Amino acid sequence: MAGREIPDEYLEGYAQMLAEVCATGRRLTRDELEALRTRGERAAEAGLGLRALVRRHLSVTRESRPTLSSAEGDRLLAAVEQAIDAFAEGHERAQTLAVRQEEAVRREFIDDLLYGRSDLGRLAERAVRFGLLLSRAHAVAVAQGGKPVEDIDPATRQVESAVTGRFGERSILLTTKDGRLVCIAPGDQDDVLVFFAEQAHAATDGGQVAIGRPHPGAGGVVHSYEEALNALDLADRLHLDKPVLRAADLLVYPVLTRDRQAMADLVVNTLGPLRTARGGARPLVETLTAYFDSGCVAAEAARRLNLSVRAFTYRLERIHKLTGADPADPVHRYTLQTAVIGARLLGWPDNDV
Repeated sequence: MAGREIPDEYLEGYAQMLAEVCATGRRLTRDELEALRTRGERAAEAGLGLRALVRRHLSVTRESRPTLSSAEGDRLLAAVEQAIDAFAEGHERAQTLAVRQEEAVRREFIDDLLYGRSDLGRLAERAVRFGLLLSRAHAVAVAQGGKPVEDIDPATRQVESAVTGRFGERSILLTTKDGRLVCIAPGDQDDVLVFFAEQAHAATDGGQVAIGRPHPGAGGVVHSYEEALNALDLADRLHLDKPVLRAADLLVYPVLTRDRQAMADLVVNTLGPLRTARGGARPLVETLTAYFDSGCVAAEAARRLNLSVRAFTYRLERIHKLTGADPADPVHRYTLQTAVIGARLLGWPDNDV
């Protein structure tokens, strides 16, 4: 915008005002200063750059200097300082307001997009403004750290700078939602989401990132976003500590919990007898969890629980005796492992199911 010619309307009365100041020694009046602020706002709204506007004002000022005495020159410079300061204040005020309005529009669009609100056709039209073509499939990655992040946080700026520096615009939308970092990218550009996950994990001091599956259309963004949120929720309940989770790898868990009552019955019928053990069911459920998480290798499971192999083996025998299911038997193992997953998802034995 700096190269555009500045219309005379933005300097109307400026030269005459300077002449009066030089002749009388007065300062600019309140009305004059407010008029300058208003012109600054109008100039900003018209897309005129502040540098070009200041140069034009200084050019008019220079035309007045040759005929001035030393005292008048001092008065002139004082008036110019006041005038340009007021003009710039108005220009900056308009710019700030425009930025806030743009942020509000962007935030409203993001809320509508991620919550599935608004007419889908209208949403697709609005998406073009932010670089998204919702006729394509998109996938969403969500990063969650130890503390909430917002758009102005250094972590957000760091991730955004890294991603845009690596991939440019490329129809990518980076934002925050409910204290989490969110990246929306075309479904065929998995490299963008993987890179985002790496950067977000580092910027949030080891936060966890979940990536939803690609889905087509405006509703597909919502679907992928919800998959990513559900993956983070599952990771919390199942104590999954992988830095990057993919919803596609966790599809078995929603299937297992689709019939909650059936899962609750399996947990109680299979693991319920462990409540009678000394110390309750929790230590023995943790034993099974470590056993299955370590690939059913007793030595590795014992190490994870800081137990000797002998003590760990004794626990497995105790589980077999109480439940009638042998963790070493492939058929029994499937039932026990499914029940343990259900217990973790339902919060048993701490919560009644």
